[in-house]
Amino acid sequence: MGIFSLITGLPGPSGFGSASTAEQVTDGVDASNLTAIVTGGASGIGLETARVLALRKAHVIIAARNMDAADEARKLILKENEAARVDVLKLDLCSVKSVRAFVDNFNALDLPLNILINNAGVMFCPYQLSEDGIEMQFATNHLGHFLLTNLLLDKMKNTARNTGIEGRIVNLTSIAHLHTYEEGIRFEKINDKISYSDKKAYGQSKLANILHANELSRHLQAEGANITVNSVHPGLIMTNLMRHSFFLMRIVQVFTYIFWKNVPQGAATTCFAALHPSLKGVTGKYFLDCNEMAPSVHARNEALAKKLWEFSQKLVRSPQNATN
Repeated sequence: MGIFSLITGLPGPSGFGSASTAEQVTDGVDASNLTAIVTGGASGIGLETARVLALRKAHVIIAARNMDAADEARKLILKENEAARVDVLKLDLCSVKSVRAFVDNFNALDLPLNILINNAGVMFCPYQLSEDGIEMQFATNHLGHFLLTNLLLDKMKNTARNTGIEGRIVNLTSIAHLHTYEEGIRFEKINDKISYSDKKAYGQSKLANILHANELSRHLQAEGANITVNSVHPGLIMTNLMRHSFFLMRIVQVFTYIFWKNVPQGAATTCFAALHPSLKGVTGKYFLDCNEMAPSVHARNEALAKKLWEFSQKLVRSPQNATN
């Protein structure tokens, strides 16, 4: 898969490519016995992912910070598909307290959990700290999902064990993981304001998504758990994620329009990783345009992944102590 395939939309080894849509890659899939959580499912590719999963008869939980938008998303899905099973729960990923509350609320529903799609995120935002005192892009894109995933793991393991159905975790990353700080993850300078770069901080958080998925995959394989974990780059899509750099990205889009996707195409790789039968047992991989690709050298660094895992565990236990 290269530039030519990206531009032309020609399918790769999977049979799909950059022009494939979420509906196309899940055609014929019956997900009626599956329950899925989609973070950031109220808009953009998260909403399209939730819509297509519901279309394939999965029970979808939209996890979102903006509950009004989440309710509108649910109504939109039900308007198209009256039989859809869609619920909404509040989740603010930049808040450890909110993540824990979300998991408590989800567990209270007494539902199984087969699929977790870590989709939500922020991009290129000005320097700011979360309520827990962590740089916002790292806190939202990585740390919130790290904690959410860890808190839901027992539920996913039990579901896979009791049903015999493979669980799947999908981390949305970005090709921007190639553009991070020199050391990959700045463990000693996560909150450093002076050297902060909104672009590199975003790349750092997206690198963290891949490292998290790979390390978790190794943990689950060692346990023999029937759960896979993969990372996906959805492609270039103009969504609300780019609100902090909207005009800049519009200019970039004018000169790179052949590389951009629409929202149904942008959600394709996520839905492929979540539902396609060809990926049964496939774990710890990075996908672009519904085909496996090699991520950056940093992303393949097992020592870096392990260090990030340990660092993240300290952060979710005591954010202030871990960053001082």
